[in-house]
Amino acid sequence: MRYRFLLLAMSFALASCGGSQLGGSNSVSDIKVVDGEVLPEPTRLDLFEQNRPYLIGPFDKLTIDVFGIEELSKQEVQTDAGGRISFPLAGVITAAGKTPGELEEEIEGRLRGQYVRDPQVTVNLKETVSQVVTIDGQVREPGLYPVIGRMTLMRAVAVAKGTAEFAKLDDVVIFRTVNGQKMAALYNLKAIRRGVYNDPEVFANDVVVVGDSQARRLFKDALQIAPTLLTPLVYVLTTN
Repeated sequence: MRYRFLLLAMSFALASCGGSQLGGSNSVSDIKVVDGEVLPEPTRLDLFEQNRPYLIGPFDKLTIDVFGIEELSKQEVQTDAGGRISFPLAGVITAAGKTPGELEEEIEGRLRGQYVRDPQVTVNLKETVSQVVTIDGQVREPGLYPVIGRMTLMRAVAVAKGTAEFAKLDDVVIFRTVNGQKMAALYNLKAIRRGVYNDPEVFANDVVVVGDSQARRLFKDALQIAPTLLTPLVYVLTTN
C-alpha cells in the first residue's frame, strides 16, 4: 500500500515536470503508473513489425536454391562482418541492406545468360542475429547484442563486459515498447544482486541504459521521495 501511494505521488510530480527530454526532441507530457513492479513483456507485433521488410545483416545465415540445378541448390551461406556472401558462379555479393527478394534478383542477374538461361533463385533466412538489445551508458562495451535464449538485465550487462568503473548501479533504465506504448523502468543492480527483487527479463528491441543518463531525469522526483531504490519503478510514457 505504501508502495502504491508512493508511485501515485511520484506520478503526479513527474507529470507536472514539463520539458523533460528522453534522448530526443519529443517531450514527455504524461506519465502513468503501471499496476505492479514488473515491466510488461512485449507482444509479437512489438518484436516483429509486420510492415517493415527484413534486411539482411552481417553474420546472418541464408539458404539459397537455384531451381532445377542441384549443384546450386540447398547452399547454406553466412554473411561476413561486412555483410557479403560468396555464391558459386555469382562471385562475391554484398547482401547486407538487401531484402531476401532483392538478393534473389542480384543472384539471378549474375547467373542469367552466361551460366543459366532463366535462373529462378530462392533465398530463405535460416538464422539471424537481428533480434538485438541495445546496451548503452556506463558499461565497458556499449553496443547492440543478440538476444539468444532467455536474457535478463544482469546477463545483458555481463555481455557488455560489465559496468564501467564509475557506473551508478542504482541508475539502470530499461526502455521498451509494449502494444505500441513506450514504457520505462528504473532498476537497482545492487538490489538485484542482493536478491531484494528478481532479475528482470530483457527482450529484443529493448534499450538498456546504465548509470548517470538523461533517462534518469524521468525518475528524479521519485528518487527525492525514495532515494534508495529497493523496488523497480515502472512508468508508461506518453510523448507528443
